[in-house]
Order: sequence, then structure tokens, then C-alpha cells
Amino acid sequence: MEILRWERNPWGQQVLRGLGWDTLYVAAAVGVIFMMAHALYQWKRPAQINGEEDLARLMQMYEGVPERVVRHPLASRIFHWAMAAAMFALLLTGFLPILGVQFSWVTAHWISGIVLTGLVLFHIAHSTWMGLDTMWISRREIQDACNQVRRLLGKEVPEPGKPGKYPLENKLFHHATALFSLGVIGTGLLMMVRVDTPFWVRNPYLLPDATWGVIYVIHGVSAVAFVTMIMAHIYFAARPEKRWITWSMIRGWISRRHYLQHHDPELWRVEPEGPRARRKVSRPGAGPVSRPRTAGGRKPQSGRT
Repeated sequence: MEILRWERNPWGQQVLRGLGWDTLYVAAAVGVIFMMAHALYQWKRPAQINGEEDLARLMQMYEGVPERVVRHPLASRIFHWAMAAAMFALLLTGFLPILGVQFSWVTAHWISGIVLTGLVLFHIAHSTWMGLDTMWISRREIQDACNQVRRLLGKEVPEPGKPGKYPLENKLFHHATALFSLGVIGTGLLMMVRVDTPFWVRNPYLLPDATWGVIYVIHGVSAVAFVTMIMAHIYFAARPEKRWITWSMIRGWISRRHYLQHHDPELWRVEPEGPRARRKVSRPGAGPVSRPRTAGGRKPQSGRT
């Protein structure tokens, strides 16, 4: 299997050319194996205990929660689907020629890259304005993840708590997407100097050949990683138990039932509505709920992002 591609320059020196494209098939295979393994695990795992009674109690405790809880505002949804379109355009124009489908792909590829760059810059500004706290990983989440692994191994550990607005796996996927997006954007912008555009004439000699090789490897690794990640993303979006999340990226909201069933209201606070909003929410056997800091010292997440 070819992991890296090498070639000899006119002076007979062997220089790094980029990532070996056998890795593309490896990334696709990893995605297929992951999906099959997860589907088998979901099929074999014991049925969960019916939590209808617990849900009914929560529905009564948090009766001021609106029937529709906003999970993704319009700007976030537009960004998500625009980024998906740009990403698919980049993958198709980048990998189809490698697979033998020949067409004029260079212009479409760099334009899609510019679009992706603009979208990421918008997302950074929008997320900073709305607040970054919903994506920080707390000590409690790490501890819950460790306990979940121990439970899978058959050990007696406390049951992990419900997450705030975003579960740990969503945060990890987001951070991986951010990392590889910066990888393809940073290297892609440098690679554009080797392409004729309406803004400049190509200059393939701006950097030494060895440096270009490293840039190509980083660009290739980031692009190939997206193959596996997008496969997993689509797989989870299509799973029956996750479709309520998928619909929230279309409609923007989740139901009150799903909010209380899958999220901790003390970690993801939403604004109550109607006459019930004036009632104080209490835990059984406790006074009115205060607004404590979460584990890790962070404030509970607001419902505006």
C-alpha cells in the first residue's frame, strides 16, 4: 500500500509529492467497518429499561418548558447545509479525477474551497458572538465517558448523566471537523498560488519542492479524514433513534419530550413560556432549583445557541 507518494525532480533528487491515494480506500473501509460494528452493537445491546415514568416526572417538574425547544437557529442551519454542499463539491472534484473520472475540476474545486473558507469564518464569528460555552468539554463529561466504557466492560459504576445541549460525541466530532477544516483551508489557500485565477498568475516556485510535499500531505490527510467522518455523520443522521436530531437541523427545534428525555435541563437551560413560566421548578424533596455551576466550574449552557 502506498502511504506517501515520491518522485524525482529534474536534478534526480527524490522529493515528497503528497499522500498516497491508497489511503482513500482505507478511509472508506474504516467508515464501512465502523458503521457495521456500531449497527451490530446496537442490534445486540440489551433493551433499555422503559423510562416513561421518569419522563412523566420530568414533564411535570419542567412544565414551563415550551413544546418546541430551539436547538439550531436559522443561521446555524444555513451554515450547516451550505458547508455540506461545499464539502461534497470539494470531495467530488478532488477525488473523482483520482478514481478515473476525468473532467475540468480545478476551477470548481478552488471556488468551493473559497466558499468553505468564507463559511468557516462566518461560523467562527457567529459562534463567538452567540457564546462558545456549549462546545467546551467539561470534567464531568470526561468522567461520564469513562464510566460508560467501564459499564460496557461489565463493571459497576454510576450511571452517566444526561448531557447539556450537545453530547460529548457531538463535541468531539465538531472539534475534529474544525481541525481538519483548518487543515484543508490553510493548505488549500497556499496551493492556490499554483493555480491561475482571475486574481493572480500562478507561481509554482513560491516554495521549495520539499515544502510543497508537506503541504500536499497535510491537505490529503485532512481530505481523506473527511471521507470517514462524513460516512459516519450520514450514518448516524439516518439511524431511527437519531432522526429527531436530524429533523432539528431542518426545522430548528426539538420537542419538549425529546429535550427532557435526552438532555439535562440544569445543563441546557431554556426560557419557559406561558403562565407556567412563573412557577418555580423544584426537585423532589428539595427547595427551588438554584443555578449552580456545572462540574468543571462552567456555568449551565443557555438555550440561545
